[in-house]
Amino acid sequence: MALAESRRSELWQAMRRGEAFRIKDGLPESEVRAAEETAQVRNDPLWFEFAREYMAVRWRTAAAKTREGLADSLATVALAMMGEGPKAPELEDVRRAVRWAVVPAHEGEEPPAELDETLNWLAAHSLPLSALEDSKVVRDVHYRLDYKLDGTHAAADTYKRRRRGFNTAMEYAIQEGYLNESPLKGVKRSASQGGDAVDPRTLVNEVQGRQLLTAVSYVGSVHRNRGRRLVAFFGCILYAAMRPAEVVGLRLSDCHLPEKGWGTLTLRETRPISGKKWTDSGERHDKRGLKSREAGTDRPVPIPPVLVAMLRAHVKEFGTARDGRLFPNERGGLLGTSSYWRVWQEARPFALAPRKVDSPLARKPYHLRATCITNWLRAGLPVAEVARRAGNSPEVIHRRYAGVIDNSEEENNKKIEKVMGWSGEDRAAG
Repeated sequence: MALAESRRSELWQAMRRGEAFRIKDGLPESEVRAAEETAQVRNDPLWFEFAREYMAVRWRTAAAKTREGLADSLATVALAMMGEGPKAPELEDVRRAVRWAVVPAHEGEEPPAELDETLNWLAAHSLPLSALEDSKVVRDVHYRLDYKLDGTHAAADTYKRRRRGFNTAMEYAIQEGYLNESPLKGVKRSASQGGDAVDPRTLVNEVQGRQLLTAVSYVGSVHRNRGRRLVAFFGCILYAAMRPAEVVGLRLSDCHLPEKGWGTLTLRETRPISGKKWTDSGERHDKRGLKSREAGTDRPVPIPPVLVAMLRAHVKEFGTARDGRLFPNERGGLLGTSSYWRVWQEARPFALAPRKVDSPLARKPYHLRATCITNWLRAGLPVAEVARRAGNSPEVIHRRYAGVIDNSEEENNKKIEKVMGWSGEDRAAG
């Protein structure tokens, strides 16, 4: 009864003010107008608020690396959605502020002092989502996805990751009724920028591969064994095409290492490093299933005797971590990216001539994986089998590695001659 009397009083006051009432539901004009304004705000949120809303929706089901990638996409687009206002913050500060703000756990927390002013500015001056209907804004969004802050082109993988994150955010915006269609529909990156094809200059030959693994063993003091602990780690990338995050999670129980002949690694999980704020556990490493695989599935990879011997020697000398992992850090914890990167950068000058050290040759540990996949293709393995062993789709193998296996023209010509029944005399006459 008290609520009813209160409501009656509100309606009575509206009547005394001379407000009109909507016939279909009896609401006074002031309440109808307020509801419409609320709906308008709801259907056209500022980019800054939309980024936080979307991240909160995706957080629960996304992997740590996916969360970090989405945050980078949203922060990158924020540069194009800043709007205008006095004392606009620096672009780098905007990126850092948005990346902090979109973490759901930070809601209600006091922001870092160095980001407070930037966050307040963005909350007041970010453009609404409807600005994405302006072709000028869309062009700026695409520019931000395609370029780094220094004005140079972002790597192809970076651009694709950023655009993929933006596209998924736009799918959510369409689903919620904020937009009618994706703003970047039909907008493509300049063809001159190329794709994600493997650069042949990064691949090592058999001798260079052995030299690099030997050089790894030279890194670090005799007592700390920084490099020797990682020889088999890099061997797994070079001879089994494993991703570094897969090697980090490799356990002895996943390995079949016979005394002679080929062995098998059964890959079951990855331990990508993302940072504490992106993981549910609060640890720097996330724990996920295999990339591009259904949860709970594994991937058996045959490994050659040279890698079997490396792994057996590694286990004999260094043992395993408490949970059975083959490659812990020196304290028994999870091996960080910076640790094996430093070893790799120190090893290259030991193994390569000075002119090669400055070249793209094996500049990243990941280039060893590309070398292994290329060797499988050149050995004549079917693309589907290469894809299965590498944990990729056949489409990705075709797209990324076509350029590095097209240098066998003479061999292919001989195969055609054999099928056509042409002889050496025919070739000479031709």
